[in-house]
Amino acid sequence: MGGEVQSDCTEDGIGIQGGSYTLTKQLQTGSILVYHCPENYYPYPALIRQCHDKWTPTPKRFIHQSCRLVECPDPNVLDNGDVSPPQERYYVGNETTYECYSGYTRRGSYRRVCLSNGKWSGRTPICSRDTAGTCADPGIPPGATRTGNIFDFNYEVKYHCNGKLFLVGSQTRVCQENGQWTGKEPACYYRHTYDTPLEVSEAFGSAIRQSLTTLESTDDTQEGKSIRISKNGTLNIYIAVDISESIKKDQIEKAKDAILKLISKISSFSVTPNYEIVFFAAREFEIVNILDFLDDGVDLSSVKKKLNEFTVADLTNVFKKFHEKMAIIKIRAGEAFKEHRHVFLIFTDGGYNIGGSPVPTVTKIKNMVYMNHTSQHENNNREDYLDIYVFAIGAQILDHDLQPLTAGTGGQHYFRMKDIKNLKKTFDDIIDEGEVQGLCGLHKDIGEDTDREKYPWYAFIIVQNEGPPRKCFGSLVAPKFVLTAAHCFRFGDKPRHVTVEINDGQGTVKKVIDFREHPKYDVGAKVNEGVKEFYDYDVALIQLEEAVRISSSVRPICIPCTQETSDALQLVGATTCKQQEEHLLAGHLEKLNFLTRGDSGVREKDVFAKLGDNRKQCIIHALDAPGVNTTDPEVVVTENFLCTGGRSHHRDHIACTGDSGGAVFKNYEHRTIQVGVVSWGTKDLCTTSGTDESDDTSRDFHINLFRVVPFLKSVLGNDTQDVYATLKFLNK
Repeated sequence: MGGEVQSDCTEDGIGIQGGSYTLTKQLQTGSILVYHCPENYYPYPALIRQCHDKWTPTPKRFIHQSCRLVECPDPNVLDNGDVSPPQERYYVGNETTYECYSGYTRRGSYRRVCLSNGKWSGRTPICSRDTAGTCADPGIPPGATRTGNIFDFNYEVKYHCNGKLFLVGSQTRVCQENGQWTGKEPACYYRHTYDTPLEVSEAFGSAIRQSLTTLESTDDTQEGKSIRISKNGTLNIYIAVDISESIKKDQIEKAKDAILKLISKISSFSVTPNYEIVFFAAREFEIVNILDFLDDGVDLSSVKKKLNEFTVADLTNVFKKFHEKMAIIKIRAGEAFKEHRHVFLIFTDGGYNIGGSPVPTVTKIKNMVYMNHTSQHENNNREDYLDIYVFAIGAQILDHDLQPLTAGTGGQHYFRMKDIKNLKKTFDDIIDEGEVQGLCGLHKDIGEDTDREKYPWYAFIIVQNEGPPRKCFGSLVAPKFVLTAAHCFRFGDKPRHVTVEINDGQGTVKKVIDFREHPKYDVGAKVNEGVKEFYDYDVALIQLEEAVRISSSVRPICIPCTQETSDALQLVGATTCKQQEEHLLAGHLEKLNFLTRGDSGVREKDVFAKLGDNRKQCIIHALDAPGVNTTDPEVVVTENFLCTGGRSHHRDHIACTGDSGGAVFKNYEHRTIQVGVVSWGTKDLCTTSGTDESDDTSRDFHINLFRVVPFLKSVLGNDTQDVYATLKFLNK
């Protein structure tokens, strides 16, 4: 037959009413048929079929495949209270209310709605007295039954899901002496139930956030402590993605995009993890070897390159590979292995692989990390050093095989995802949270988020004294300080005349308590040398009356010669101001950006700073500016300025009225470093139509922040006061 794979699979009787299906290999043996339904519906009775000479499961003659309305678990399990309305079944959109009997107090939600993911909105309602036990009543999730009604120390409760539901979370929970229940709150899922990206963000994010900073947590109860690492610790991240035929190709691409997002975001933090990345199916494809990190043979760019170039192991073999790598790391690290924390991210449906159960290998991994401690107290301490997260993806998920693979304390580790198309955004959200404070320059990706999230440091400045209001830009450089241009202020201006607009959720307009211009700023300093207006040292710091509330949409930008900027640039060891400058302004043409006001918000402008051999030819055009009557451009443009503009090499944008004081910045992976302040220009080419590009001779000049560090340090690094927190400036 020429080697063709024959099968008796046909398209007769496999259609679905109200939906559609796709085939991985047409009608050949080994093909997988995946059913698809519109929002609020799911395929019934089969989610998928596989061709093994004929379709498995076999289509039923009397039960036609169709799209059924999503159903939620029965909420009529409430002890000591009533559920309204009582129904035999509850479908998407149905609402319920909960009322407790006299003498009982309700916790949880009063009203719940059946959602399209097969879950109830809100929190599980509980009617209890909560007076006689060490622990509070843990409640009963919809669709479940519970055994155990004593909530004292060392007593346990057990859960079982009714009908066709299965349990996610802890089947057994024990009341601890501290009044908390062990394990994770259980829930009952149908096969069509899944976790939304928001739920993943809240649960997974609470743990992963604190692993990305060496700052100590101020809240020892938060779930993030489970994988937080110490300043001397090491974080190892192991990622495995199932690319077997049971996983749709677009799911694989989305998982790959999400991983790229995750490692890119992690790269912006002060922790630099080691990575092991494996794609697996019938065999594994190692993308990144974690041992190369130990040999200093891998950088982030090569990791991304390998991931992007990979196109398309068995799950048990993947865990074996991870275990083998951990064993080698343990030998190399020696006693320091105690400080290594390990995070596993597994993307799979758990099915259509060979090799047996990976549970024994997971047990070996646990023993290695827990160091075979038998004491419950010691073991719990060591459990903080291992987290295994499973992201269950695919049309049909083998939950019972996957749930035992999870590990870790403090929060959900198993996520059942219908679609991972939003996981990339989820990773962005969970990492860039306001709770991660002390990290300057964090921002979200351009094109995905609001202006405030792309540029969380920008501020509008309005000065209203005599005449019309004057408008400038500014940049938040500390919770109480905004950096801007000194020329935004005039003689006679007082703090009461100045307001700063930056919406931190506590009001947009911020009152000003003081502003300080650079002591050497003097606009009339060179009138006698033929320069009507001289803008050297054109910087000022505005002190706010109240600190802004730091969040993912309001956060300081990084400024030169601080330890915070060295951390953002991932400069290792004792760094210097000169090293930062060589890193940020290395070439003779350095791409930079600044902001301008747009129709709705702000928009970014592109320029190239002309440095080194290009600088002289750039600054010569300062002689063409109005009010300049000298033949020496260096009289007008000192070494304190960066020069941009013109059309040589690149047609730069130009600064317009109102752009003054704005940050001239350089973007890295999710970190932004400010290198200058928009000061003045030779021509006003801006029009109402939005044209703001240079001509051949137009130039803009920006104060180079590396040249005004003593002024910045005198205010922002002043540790002789206790009114505001200071930045840590480098010694050199």
